[in-house]
Amino acid sequence: MNGIAKKENASIREMIDQNQRGNLLRGKIERLIPIFLMLLASLSILTTIGIIWTLFSETFEFFRRVPFVDFFTGTVLKPLSQNPEFGVLPLLMGTVTSSLIAMMVAAPIGLMAAIYLSEYASPKVRKVVKPALELLAGVPTIVYGFFAFTFVTPLLREFIPGLQATNILSPGIVMGIMIIPMIASLSEDAMSSVPRSMREGAYGLGATKLEVTRRVVIPAALSGIVASFVLGISRAIGETMIVTIASGSTKNFTFDITQSMQTMTAYIVEVTGGDAATGSTVYYSLYAVAMTLFVFTLLMNLLARFVSKKFREEY
Repeated sequence: MNGIAKKENASIREMIDQNQRGNLLRGKIERLIPIFLMLLASLSILTTIGIIWTLFSETFEFFRRVPFVDFFTGTVLKPLSQNPEFGVLPLLMGTVTSSLIAMMVAAPIGLMAAIYLSEYASPKVRKVVKPALELLAGVPTIVYGFFAFTFVTPLLREFIPGLQATNILSPGIVMGIMIIPMIASLSEDAMSSVPRSMREGAYGLGATKLEVTRRVVIPAALSGIVASFVLGISRAIGETMIVTIASGSTKNFTFDITQSMQTMTAYIVEVTGGDAATGSTVYYSLYAVAMTLFVFTLLMNLLARFVSKKFREEY
């Protein structure tokens, strides 16, 4: 009996030792997990810092060769000519024009689609229409680019005889079509999050569905709707393949949307195509344009945060 008791005590002590070792191991793992997660979270921050440092350092080198004022006030961009000129205004004009055209297409259609899905569509219809609409977001942008160049532009030339083969109007319209799912989905989510009690209170006062949508749902969801618009603009500003294929590479500073214009992203693609030697002024202009695009997009995001916060406080 004593031998059996000793074996039982030994096995109990062994189990206790194993539990203690397991607790120590789990404690070490628990202490390491926050460190590991912090490193993962810091990765995106470090990447952003690296991007900003690269842009700033190369842009600084560019402005050692080209005056700052000439770059931001010049209306002529001829980087590969015998007498090169580096004015960024033609690229800014192309970027702003294409983005405005895109938003003129995407904003009303996307908002109307969101209103229909949120307030008028039945659950069965919503389950079919919303995924079908979001399929547009999965189409590669190069497909949109060729669609703009081979279908939309010839179609528009039937109605606008003076439209050039490469122009800013066609890619702007197609970019708007591409952005519609983003605005529709985000706006619909914002409208769906409005409490049902607010709708029922308005209905109880005798309001129609249109009045409830216009006077209750949209004001309550305005911060989300504005955020979707600003994200759509940022998406249009950063679009590359559509404008590269369909808008051409002519660096025009013009308000004529029927002419070929180049955006900042399309210029970056052109410079990285191999025509600019490393260390040349044309090469460094790539980073100056990229920094301008970065600051432009950053300001848009800050504006979106400010506007969304303002509307959220008001409503």
